[in-house]
Amino acid sequence: MPPETDTEEKPIEGEGWPVIRRFLPYLWPEDNAQLKRRIVGAMLLVIAAKATTLTLPYVYKRAVDAMTTPANEAAMVAMAFVIAYAGGRFAGVLFDNLRNIAFERVGQEATRQLAEDTFARLHQLSLRFHLSRRTGEVTKTIERGTKSIDVMLYFLLFNIAPTAIELIAVGVIFYLNFGWELVAATGVTVAAYIFITRTITEWRNELRRKMNDLDGTALARSVDSLLNYETVKYFSAEDRERARYGEAARDFAEAAIKSENSLGLLNISQALIMNLLMGGAMAFTVWGWSKGQLTTGDLVFVNTYLTQLFRPLDMLGMVYRTVRQGMIDMGAMFRLIDTEAEVKDVPGAPALVINRPTLAFEDVVFGYEPERTILHGLSFEVPAGNHVAIVGPSGAGKSTIGRLLFRFYDPRSGRILIDGQDIARVTQASLRDKIGIVPQDSVLFNDTIGYNIAYGRDGATREDIEIAAKAAAIMPLIERLPEGFDTEVGERGLKLSGGEKQRVAIARTLVKDPPILLLDEATSALDSRTEQEILRTLRRVSEHRTTLAIAHRLSTIADADRILVLDHGRLAESGSHLELLRRDGLYAEMWARQQAEAEQGEEAA
Repeated sequence: MPPETDTEEKPIEGEGWPVIRRFLPYLWPEDNAQLKRRIVGAMLLVIAAKATTLTLPYVYKRAVDAMTTPANEAAMVAMAFVIAYAGGRFAGVLFDNLRNIAFERVGQEATRQLAEDTFARLHQLSLRFHLSRRTGEVTKTIERGTKSIDVMLYFLLFNIAPTAIELIAVGVIFYLNFGWELVAATGVTVAAYIFITRTITEWRNELRRKMNDLDGTALARSVDSLLNYETVKYFSAEDRERARYGEAARDFAEAAIKSENSLGLLNISQALIMNLLMGGAMAFTVWGWSKGQLTTGDLVFVNTYLTQLFRPLDMLGMVYRTVRQGMIDMGAMFRLIDTEAEVKDVPGAPALVINRPTLAFEDVVFGYEPERTILHGLSFEVPAGNHVAIVGPSGAGKSTIGRLLFRFYDPRSGRILIDGQDIARVTQASLRDKIGIVPQDSVLFNDTIGYNIAYGRDGATREDIEIAAKAAAIMPLIERLPEGFDTEVGERGLKLSGGEKQRVAIARTLVKDPPILLLDEATSALDSRTEQEILRTLRRVSEHRTTLAIAHRLSTIADADRILVLDHGRLAESGSHLELLRRDGLYAEMWARQQAEAEQGEEAA
């Protein structure tokens, strides 16, 4: 399993406004007038709902004052105000829900577009990035980031902004009706509430960030373990895996307990501040009533306004936590988007055009790490239509050549040429479109056989799939299966045998129909009989193509037009099979060793 890595997500500098600024184009898309109209309509409905809410206490006050007057006419007035109050409450709910209906598509479109952009960006990042990050952590980052968008939009537009409007309006209303004392008390209370909420929430955010890190670790360990299910079984390591996952789960549980306990402290502090204001304001109103300065309706008036004000303020702590957490989650997702791609197309790069599929390495120097060089000035050429093999001891740099050819990495120096064109100067898409590969481990999508074969070329027809399946000699298997091409292959193709997976991979490459074919130890994981069958298929499909075969077993490439022998990233020998044997060098030594191992295996059998 890969080593543990530091997965702590640190907040981006200026986490609040920079994140919002990055997100605004998704909220207000330049090329979508319909979504803009929906946003404007939703904001008008917000204003209408808030205006209705602010008039309700006046209506309620008038109804109560009318009831304190002993007259039949007053009863009718009170009845009218009560009916108006009920109508106003219904109108507020109506406006709120119409606002949600109008805005729902905006939120979903923004979420969808940002998720698509992030997903596309991940595919643009280099192989080095994906080898150094755990898939579970990356997917969790995207999941948390996209889920936070809709909630953040709702709270920013429909809670924080309307609450600010309501605070100002209530301040003006209290000043006009009760003087500056109640306004000052309300202002101080709200300021204290915001200060306490922000202070405790910042502390909680640190706990939450740690909880997210531990959650990602637990998820990564579970995904890692399940992907290596067979390896776990091979070594009877179920208890070890449970203990490893349990350790991460326990750490997450402890962090979650601290986070939830801190929430209780926050709720208690908020309730204390708000109820002190409520008690003080109502006592102030009763005192004014006792002096004959205020009416009974004024008590209801103050109570109703503060109750309405408390409702969004009571949510302010949760809103602040949600928005701040959304900033953290979206900031982590934007860090993924902002990750620099190691391999880029040069500006204005043309597409690769192949007339003669020649391949050449010219003095290529490369290493995965600066302090460790793999290829030391490697040079060779593969003429058009030739079958050239690359062999050498483990660590000689054979597989590195395939990764450089597909431009998963760029060499430190030197050039790689296809038909005389430097592959670093053409588009990556056109380069990879011209090269097919049959790898050692043919990983398939968890879909049908037909889907995996058709994956070789976008828009491949059923006829193309059948022709490729016949050429790859997999049709007999497909015809025996009850569901034929619609047979599910399972995750990573584990429902198929090694040879069957290789044939699907060969058929997939045939559908692509590339002029250059890379065989990266395509048979090294197979038994001898299956290997010979696959080799016959590979020889047939590599005819009339330029083929570069990377091999471990020399017997599989003995018929190559030319064999290149690598040693410590340098070209040690070059020639045909017979020429290299006569030279009695490294290739001859490797051949003799493998032949001796084969003979010992036969004797043992």
